Amino acid sequence: MSKEGNFLIFCIEQYKSAKNLNGKEVIQLFSDYNVSEYIVSCFEALHTTGTNYIIEDIDSYIKAHNPA
Repeated sequence: MSKEGNFLIFCIEQYKSAKNLNGKEVIQLFSDYNVSEYIVSCFEALHTTGTNYIIEDIDSYIKAHNPA
């Protein structure tokens, strides 16, 4: 698997744990807001940050792309 793929899995697992979600819920959320594509496209910057920053960044990305 690519380093981006491994990082995406890491992000999914960390987000799942931080938000007390199950895998299906995280995958649905990431799919609804194209979070996986965002993470892969920003891999070079994101993989150098800490877990808390990644969680906050994903939350900010979802909030910015939530039409509600």
